[in-house]
Amino acid sequence: MDADRGTWRRWVYRSLAALGIVALAAIIGLMVWEPFVARPAAPITARAYKADIVRDEWGVPHIYGKTDADVAYGVARAHAEDDFFTLQDVVAMTRGRYGAIKGEEGAMFDYVLALLDARGTAEREYETLAPRTRTVLEAYAAGLNDYAAAHPGEVKLGNLFPVDGEDIATGFALRQPFFFGLNGVVGPLASGETLLPDPGPTLNGPLPDREAAENAGSNAFAIAPERSGDGVTRLVSNSHQPFWGGVAWYELVVESEEGWHFAGATFPGSPFPFLGHNRDLGWTNTVNQPDMIDVYKLVLDDKGENYRLDGKWLPLERSEVRLPVRFGPVVLPVTREVLRSVHGPVVRNEQGLFAFRYGGMGSLATLDAYYDINKATTYDEWQAILARLAIPSTNFIYADKSGTIAYWYNAAIPQRQSGPDWRGILPGDRGDLIWNALVPFESLPHYVNPSSGFVFNANNTPFVAAGKASDLSPGSVPPEMGVELKMTNRAYRGAKLLDEPGPIGRARLEAIKYDTGWERQGYVKRVLDGIARLDTNGDPLLSEAKRIMAKWDMTSDGAGRADALALLVLRPAMGEDYSGKPLTPARKLLTDAATHLQTHFGRLDPPLQTLLRLRQGPGPHAIDLPLDGGSDTLRASTLWDVEPDGRLKVKHGDSFVQFVEWAPGKAVVSQSIQPFGSATTRTGSRHYSDQAALFVQHKLKPVHFTRADALKNAVSRKVVTHRPRAD
Repeated sequence: MDADRGTWRRWVYRSLAALGIVALAAIIGLMVWEPFVARPAAPITARAYKADIVRDEWGVPHIYGKTDADVAYGVARAHAEDDFFTLQDVVAMTRGRYGAIKGEEGAMFDYVLALLDARGTAEREYETLAPRTRTVLEAYAAGLNDYAAAHPGEVKLGNLFPVDGEDIATGFALRQPFFFGLNGVVGPLASGETLLPDPGPTLNGPLPDREAAENAGSNAFAIAPERSGDGVTRLVSNSHQPFWGGVAWYELVVESEEGWHFAGATFPGSPFPFLGHNRDLGWTNTVNQPDMIDVYKLVLDDKGENYRLDGKWLPLERSEVRLPVRFGPVVLPVTREVLRSVHGPVVRNEQGLFAFRYGGMGSLATLDAYYDINKATTYDEWQAILARLAIPSTNFIYADKSGTIAYWYNAAIPQRQSGPDWRGILPGDRGDLIWNALVPFESLPHYVNPSSGFVFNANNTPFVAAGKASDLSPGSVPPEMGVELKMTNRAYRGAKLLDEPGPIGRARLEAIKYDTGWERQGYVKRVLDGIARLDTNGDPLLSEAKRIMAKWDMTSDGAGRADALALLVLRPAMGEDYSGKPLTPARKLLTDAATHLQTHFGRLDPPLQTLLRLRQGPGPHAIDLPLDGGSDTLRASTLWDVEPDGRLKVKHGDSFVQFVEWAPGKAVVSQSIQPFGSATTRTGSRHYSDQAALFVQHKLKPVHFTRADALKNAVSRKVVTHRPRAD
């Protein structure tokens, strides 16, 4: 019996040991499988590149080369030196591997990559790009590859590099729809939320959520020489983007012997700037909210395998995507269904199957357009490039050395028939509702040299843009175009300040850009009126908060006693108004704000700058500085994280700011600033935060546009090269 028991124990121990080995092998497999099944590595380029990278006193790279491709190679090398961390995230997104880095959050991007068929778009359309564009993309990819090869310890995922030009193009195909709010459709559809028909835009009423939080603002101004008072043409770029991440601005100056000379900013993953100026002209952008997306409910057969269109049954296109999802040290493979109809991508939820279609779908033409527009030299040339409608959305504010200023409500808006409710859910069985053309460019709202002498936009309707005497009428476009009529507080303030009489010189323009005022209009009025009506008897905290708010001076400059309280009260309302949601009741807004201040500061009226902070850390160059501005003021401190000490760490708002000037008979001059510096993820670099002190003081630094000026102010210089491998 004892012998039998001993045999039994040995058998159990051996079995458990075997199971342990199997489990360990499974865990190890889950830790290492993902790189081995990743997309095969790209071929090594057969071309050679050489770029000269000169960094000025602020670490801004000035990149020179004989050819545009040489410069693009240098752009990748310089950007990787400053922020290889973020560049890898962007590359992982284009490969459908972001979930292996960021877990479930990253896997969402990987699913959307498959849903939108961004990789398929790149594969189909890459050869349609101009050869010069492909050459630039491939050179940029080579720069990323060379940096990765030289710094293997920084690479986050195995087999992530090398990349090729098609990978870079895939990033554009993936990200461009989100700048006109595709997330506001895909997100609710995927989660099964009911998509209610939109009643249409109103000047102060709700709009559907057409814009991601990371793109929740921007300001732009152009002043003609006859209005400036000193004959100078001015352009102000004031984009509001996140301070870190895949759509954070990276400043640079590029110049080649092929005529590419531009100063501005780009996003990680792009070889060319998206806004800024060359010698002759410049532009900047604000996110607009055109109705570019249509949703169709499909009619399925009993098996759910086919959908009806014009009386015929068509098969759903079906495929599966394997998403890598990191959980701690392991990466789990998760399979998801991907559907498509002739309308476009299809999402399944409890209410059925919904297809959607959007302007610019299936096109890479934006790559040619952005590259070409960098090298435009006249307004006519610039406008002709924009007229391709290859850049699907964003307002363009323009100025040039001749004194021309312009504003184009740029958008790839579907050419829709009148009659159907395009803002609701469309019947998916009607082929006549599947549009295949876009509204002509010349039909879009636009202004060229208005009599007011200025144009501006602050994420508001294009029908408030050039002063009361010059503004277009909302009736100038048909309703099926879906042009927004919404206003922001920034727009109310900008319109009021710009339309006041007198010249708009440099000092006045700076005062407008850094204005911290609020207008008692729109959601601001509704919130303040709601607070004024509150019965606060029996609630000492709320009564005191109401008294403080009643004396608010309607600014976020930090000088008033109510500024901190007002900041916290208005931020939720601003977000709700922006996304078309009902406003939180005034009592809750005031209670939440007052409770936060009392809990963390022991008072309801701490100085605004004590609450609102510009923080960057850790490391030897960490900073913690006071900020002004509000979530919807022209001096924008838009989004923040609440820190453990109750302070608000701003993470979105005024980001890349640039003032550009063309004085009569003189070369272009510009100044710029960013919240931190050129190397926001390199804690050991002095450029991790060296611009912050100027930023909080409303000051700018010089842009060294010419090579002579850059060399005069250079603090480092190096030549980077790529030599093709013999194999």
